[in-house]
Amino acid sequence: MVMAKNTICIWYDKEAEAAARFYAANFPDSHVGAIQHAPSDFPSGQAGDVLTVEFTVCGIPCLGLNGGSAFRHGEAFSFQIATDDQEETDRYWNAIVGNCGEENACGWCRDRWGISWQITPRVLTETLAAGGKEAKRAFEAMMEMGKIDIARIEAARRG
Repeated sequence: MVMAKNTICIWYDKEAEAAARFYAANFPDSHVGAIQHAPSDFPSGQAGDVLTVEFTVCGIPCLGLNGGSAFRHGEAFSFQIATDDQEETDRYWNAIVGNCGEENACGWCRDRWGISWQITPRVLTETLAAGGKEAKRAFEAMMEMGKIDIARIEAARRG
């Protein structure tokens, strides 16, 4: 696997490989690539431990680094997944939250490794981009949701 010119590096405590395999199993155009093992002991691990994992999430190249517990993830970084319908929205949301993740507001959730995800139906994005009263009503409806309910967004858009 040739490393991309620009790759997102995501810091994990010790579970980069597990996270990469989860993403590859649950999102399209996702896979696990090369796994590098530490050639010697390092501050958060031992020789032979998984050090880095190359993986792709929905076509985005990433590198998982098992760097230890010094840093934690926050909402300042997230993957945004555009969905076409409620079934797809539910599938991704339930995969993340149902695997020891947690729900958040407005279509946001966090996976078991602390990575934030926005599961965002295209109809919501398109309605907000259009502006006007429809966008205001859809936005206000979204602000009351955890997982986005497309039927409620469409009802709010219609008034």
